[in-house]
Amino acid sequence: MIALNEVNAGQKVVVSDVKGDKRFLSRITSIGLTIGCELEVLHNERKFPLLFYGRDTVVALNREECKNVFVEVIT
Repeated sequence: MIALNEVNAGQKVVVSDVKGDKRFLSRITSIGLTIGCELEVLHNERKFPLLFYGRDTVVALNREECKNVFVEVIT
């Protein structure tokens, strides 16, 4: 299990855990990031937000928030 911010562009992952306070968990689940959700990382450069595709939408998430989303690489 690795943090979402450690995944390379082009890799596909499955969300395995999300950590954080109630506000963070509510916001993350409202954009569709739930356990078991498949994501494809589109853009992961160190100075910019992470871009990923999941649940038929592209989402940008800041690097600090990505540290609280744990995933398993599937390809």
